[in-house]
Amino acid sequence: MIAAVALDLGTTAIKAGLLSQDGTLSSIVVRPAPEIVADGGRYESDALAYAQAADVVLAECLAQTDSRQLLGLCSQRSSFLLWERVSGKPVTPLISWQDDRGKESCAALREHEGVIRKLAGLPLTPYYLAPKLRALLQGQPAWRERLLSGEWLLGTLDTFLIWRWTGGERYLTDVSMAARTLLMDIHGRRWSPELCGLFDIPLQALPQIGPSTGLGIPLNNGLVLQASMGDQSAALVASIPAGQPEALVNLGTGGFVVCYLPEGRSAPDGYLQTLVWQDGARRAYLACEGTLNSIAAALAPYPAAMCRVEELACDDIFCLAEPSGLGAPYFRSDLGVTFSAPVGHLPPQRVAGLLLEGIIFRVARILEDFQRECGIRRACLSGGLSGLECLQQGIALCAPFPIQRLVQAEAGLVGAARLAAGMDGTYGRAAANIEVPQFPSGLPGKYGRWKAWLDGVLRNRAPGQAERING
Repeated sequence: MIAAVALDLGTTAIKAGLLSQDGTLSSIVVRPAPEIVADGGRYESDALAYAQAADVVLAECLAQTDSRQLLGLCSQRSSFLLWERVSGKPVTPLISWQDDRGKESCAALREHEGVIRKLAGLPLTPYYLAPKLRALLQGQPAWRERLLSGEWLLGTLDTFLIWRWTGGERYLTDVSMAARTLLMDIHGRRWSPELCGLFDIPLQALPQIGPSTGLGIPLNNGLVLQASMGDQSAALVASIPAGQPEALVNLGTGGFVVCYLPEGRSAPDGYLQTLVWQDGARRAYLACEGTLNSIAAALAPYPAAMCRVEELACDDIFCLAEPSGLGAPYFRSDLGVTFSAPVGHLPPQRVAGLLLEGIIFRVARILEDFQRECGIRRACLSGGLSGLECLQQGIALCAPFPIQRLVQAEAGLVGAARLAAGMDGTYGRAAANIEVPQFPSGLPGKYGRWKAWLDGVLRNRAPGQAERING
């Protein structure tokens, strides 16, 4: 018997699946998301085509069952659009979280970064909605009046689809999605007049903020929307029990390392303080998050799958592997794919190994911080890149505690569906231990030297001591 349906609104793919009463996911339908066009820092796709593709994926999944069930929705965070209230027609493309046209907004507000971080729990970067929306409204002053009058609406993908699915009756987002806009007070879980004022965004135009579960919203496709949250929140719910001393390492298009924050604790300096989800009783679950940017793009030109862990650490060339700049806790846009020495003469497989080392070492250092600050004693790997054996074993060699790999597929779908069905998020979680290789390895030693090198780079070493390769 089917307990819930899940829909995952991803950046590159849209997925749906059916959750049975025993907690297993089946009948998964996957279709590519509309192509994102990148042009001079702009990352945009067809918003209406995306919504229509999501409808098709959901319909194909529902065609495999006769019943209409509860729906769990998870969405890519920070991508947004503006649309007409009357017609429902988008007036902007879907502006991706990858879009960086908010850079000027961040530069203009740099003196307020401390206030922004204190209220939002996030750093001031172009990845989030507010800097991009500020740039749009400053470039098109008439748009503000249309938002204020209610002629136009704005929102992330979840808001747009919920609005469509309810015939325009419900204009809302959940607290985990609102928390990634730079406009929500993470402590009060409401839109912040101060943050809206700093970004010059009309608070009145923002959607209602609701909890992540217990929604009970009837939709025009016969489903009842019961749970809605960010995609990474859903993956965490499916993977790590709240309150347990574990971290999740998700390695895919980008990477994130996240653990639940102990009661009363704040995220350490530089790390994101993430509001994972909020239940129907308004209890909020907070987490600490480190991020790795665009690591799949760094690896794409190279034969990473051919690398073996015993081949790593064969020299003292150090690497950073994030084309769009270092993520949390560093947030250095000036440091993309960087090598400590020229690599143009090296074979592609060796360059791939250096990039893998850069990812391994970044993950291991975040896990060290989480062990020290949050008492974490174990980590689980997930995501497409975690299937690389070299990456798995390298992290196991350098991490300060045991590493497992989650063998369940589609964690986002699983987490969203299980919350919709009222199940424990980690019910039936399957994980396999990653064995540390039983041969001498120079990787842990190189990791120590890499940390010293990175600290030097972050202190603005003199030009010429690092070579940057733009990816």
